Amino acid sequence: MTGQCFVVATPLGNLADISQRAVDTLKMVDIIACEDTRVSRKLLQHYGISTKLTALHAHNEAGQGQQLLAKLQAGQSVALISDAGTPLISDPGSRLISLLQANAVEVVPIPGPCALIAALSASGFAADNFSFLGFLPSKKGQLTTVLEQINISLQTTIFYEAPHRILSTMQALAASL
Repeated sequence: MTGQCFVVATPLGNLADISQRAVDTLKMVDIIACEDTRVSRKLLQHYGISTKLTALHAHNEAGQGQQLLAKLQAGQSVALISDAGTPLISDPGSRLISLLQANAVEVVPIPGPCALIAALSASGFAADNFSFLGFLPSKKGQLTTVLEQINISLQTTIFYEAPHRILSTMQALAASL
C-alpha cells in the first residue's frame, strides 16, 4: 500500500500559528521533508515532535524526491514543510509533488499560514482579484519587463523579495511605476 504525502503549512514567525491538525500530522508521519533542518528543528522541539527530518531544497529536490517516492511506495508517510508558511509557495517542493502525482501517490494538503494571504488580508488593497508573482527576477531586463506588466495591470499584485534586494527593488518600482 502506498503511503501518503502531507503538505503541511507551518507558522510564519509566531510558533502558536499552527493548527492542531498540522501538529498531529507532523507527529504521525514517518519522515518530515523540510527546507532547512535547523529551522524546522526549532518548530519540532517546541511541540515535542521527534519525527525524523530530511532536507528537501532546490539543490537536492530531484534526487531526494526519488528517495521519498520510494519510501512512499513502500508504505511510509511523509510530511513536506517549508521554513515558514505553505510549502511550494515560492519554496521547494513542486518537483516532488509533480513526481508523486505522476506516480499516483496521494497528496494531502494540511492548510494553514501563507505569507501572501496574510499580507493581502491586512493591506487594504482589493483582495477579490489579485496576482501573485513569487520572487521577481534579479536580472534588470527581466525585472523591467515584469514591472511594465504590473504597471498596466488592474489587479492587486503581490510578490516576495529577499531582504538584501529590497532597496534595489523599491528603486526599480519607483522608476517604473
